[in-house]
Amino acid sequence: MADSTKPKIVAREFFIQGVTSDGRQFRPSDWAERLCGVMSCFRPEGTGGPGAHLRYSPYVRPTVLGGVKSVVVNEALREIEPLAFHFVVDFAKDNDLQIVDACLLPETNEKLA
Repeated sequence: MADSTKPKIVAREFFIQGVTSDGRQFRPSDWAERLCGVMSCFRPEGTGGPGAHLRYSPYVRPTVLGGVKSVVVNEALREIEPLAFHFVVDFAKDNDLQIVDACLLPETNEKLA
């Protein structure tokens, strides 16, 4: 049974979107998968094991937001490997990609009418 008195730790994340600051789509089209593939070795301790190199890191993972290829970056990567974190951020800056803070909505059991 979960302890409801413990505060939930909220992940701090941001998105790197595959759109430059002037609105152009970033190329190559598989940039997000390539970047996440390079970062796949960075993961929580004890979650490696056989085949770990075939999965994306939970700290840097590809996604699509509003039809735009993007990468979700968890700021916990900064604690685990600061150089890897700076590599990802510098990649976005060097390629003039938009960086957007994630907006997490609270979980609810209510259904919307």
